[in-house]
Amino acid sequence: MEQRLILINLLVKLGVAAAVASALVRSVEFKRLLFLEERTIKQKIYLVLWIGIPLAIGVWIRFSAKSFFAGDLSFETAILLGVIAGRFAGSMAGVLVSLPALLHGEWLTLPFTLLCGIAAGQLRNLAPDREDIWSFSPFIDLSIYRMIRRNLPRPRLFDWQIMFFVTIVALRFMHTELARVLPRATFSLESPNLWVEVAIYATSVMVIGTELKIWNSVRIQIKLEEQERMLLHARMEALQNQINPHFLFNTLNSVSSLVRFDPDTAREMIIKLANILRRLLNSTDSSVPLREELEFIDDYLDIEVVRFGRDKLRVVKELDAQSLDVMVPSMLLQPLVENSIKHGLSAKIEGGSIYLRSRLTESELIIEVEDDGVGMGAANILERPSGLGGTGIGMANVAERLKVLYGEAARMTIDSHEGKGTLVRLRLPLLQTTGATRVALYDERSSTRR
Repeated sequence: MEQRLILINLLVKLGVAAAVASALVRSVEFKRLLFLEERTIKQKIYLVLWIGIPLAIGVWIRFSAKSFFAGDLSFETAILLGVIAGRFAGSMAGVLVSLPALLHGEWLTLPFTLLCGIAAGQLRNLAPDREDIWSFSPFIDLSIYRMIRRNLPRPRLFDWQIMFFVTIVALRFMHTELARVLPRATFSLESPNLWVEVAIYATSVMVIGTELKIWNSVRIQIKLEEQERMLLHARMEALQNQINPHFLFNTLNSVSSLVRFDPDTAREMIIKLANILRRLLNSTDSSVPLREELEFIDDYLDIEVVRFGRDKLRVVKELDAQSLDVMVPSMLLQPLVENSIKHGLSAKIEGGSIYLRSRLTESELIIEVEDDGVGMGAANILERPSGLGGTGIGMANVAERLKVLYGEAARMTIDSHEGKGTLVRLRLPLLQTTGATRVALYDERSSTRR
C-alpha cells in the first residue's frame, strides 16, 4: 500500500476512535457500566456489546470499502475492554470484533484478539492501583517522567503504566509477525518504511490512550459532582447540628426554672423534652411533612408556654389542611418560632401572640410565622432570596439551609415594624404533596395552649 495512504488511514483511525468514545459516553447507561469498579457477568456482557458492536461494524466496513482500513480497531478494542473490565470482557470483545474478519476467511484474527483481551485482563489484575489504568497516557515520555517521580522516594521495579505500554507494543509486534507469516489469515497495516512502521505502532498506543482519556475526563466530572453532593449533604448536617444545641440550651433553661416550685409540671416538661430529643436523635430525614414539623413545634411551645405563662403566650393557627402533607426541611420552623419568642415577645410585659399560617399556591408552599411583639425596626427589615442576616444563628441557619436546598427557588422575607411585630414569610417550591383536594382553613384565633 502507498505510504501516504497508510498515514491518512492512521489519522482517520484516531478520529474514529475519538468519535466512537465520545458518542458512547453520552449514554447514561454506558457510563454506569463503564465506571463500575466491580461488575457482574451480565454487566460485563452489556459493556462488551456497547463497545464491541459499533467497532465490529467498523471491521465489516473494511471489507465493504476496500481502501478504508481506519474502521478496523479490533486489536485496540480487545486490549481496551480487557484492561477496563477484566479477562472475561476482553476475550469476549476480541471474539465479537473479529467475527466479521472470521467470516471473510481471516481465521487467525479471532484467536489473536482473544489472546490480547486475556493478556490485558491479566495486566489489569496486576495493577496496584486501578487509577493507573485511567491515567494511562499515550505519550510514553510522560509515563517515564511519572515513573521517575514515583520511584525517587521509594524505588519500585514494577511500574504498571510502563508495563502496559510495553504490552501493547509487544502484542502489536506479534501481530506484525503473524501477518507476515500468514498474510491471508489476519490483517495488519504494515510498511517497509521504518518511520511509517513506528507511526503504526504509535497509533495503536494513542487509540487506546485517547479513548481512556476521553472516558476518564467524564469519570472525573462524575466524581466531582458526587463530591459536590456529599459536600452539600455535609453542609446540611452541619447546619442542622448547629440548630439543635441552640434549641436544647433554651429548652433546658425553661425546664430548670420549674424544678423547685412546680415539680409535676417540670416532670411533664421533661417528658416532652425527651420526646423532642428522641425525634432529633432518631430522625435521619432531611425533609419531613409539614404536619410532623408542626407536631414538633407543639412540643416546643408546650415548654415555652409554661415558661412565659399561659396568659402571656398565645398561639393561633391558620393552616391549609392540604399543605400539611407537603415536604419541608426538618427543624425549619423551630428557629423562627424561637426568634419570635426571644426577640419579639420576651421584652413585652403583657406578652403576645404567635401566628402560624400555611397555604398552597400553584407552584409553592407559603409558610408564615408572625408575632405581635416589639419588632425589629425598619433598619432590620430584610428581603432577599434565601438570605438573612443580623437575627441570630438560628435564623441565619434557616436561611442558609434554604439556600443550600433550593438555591434561588426559595424566598425568605421579613416584614417588621417597631412596636407592632414581625412577620417572617417562607416561599418554598413544592417537593411532594399528598391528598386529593383542598379543604377549608381552620381557625383557632381565640384558642390558647392548654
